Amino acid sequence: MKRQKGMTLVEVLVALSVFALAGIAVLQTTARQASSLSRLEEKTFAGWVAENQQVQLRLEQRWPEASWVRGETQFAGMRWHWRWQGVETGDPQTKALDVEVRRNKDAFAADASLRTYVVKQ
Repeated sequence: MKRQKGMTLVEVLVALSVFALAGIAVLQTTARQASSLSRLEEKTFAGWVAENQQVQLRLEQRWPEASWVRGETQFAGMRWHWRWQGVETGDPQTKALDVEVRRNKDAFAADASLRTYVVKQ
């Protein structure tokens, strides 16, 4: 009787299972990475919108109000909802300026929040 060389059906099925699991893992990793990239892009844009609001207030030389001032803007083809308020500091000539930006108007957490200090001139 001759010995046959090659793989049995069970060995082939085990090898296919291993390759299938590896393929699924690669696909899941790629999907997670794509989702993370999208979120990173959104947070970057939100940060830029917040910086733009701070710059706008400085250019207008507005003294920040104590209550939230709200608005929205278009940036990078998306609608952004922002709000800012002045926060008292120990110095009457200085206020902290808090800016928050959200993609979803009703979202609890801001996509970006910045604080800067404004000095009365």
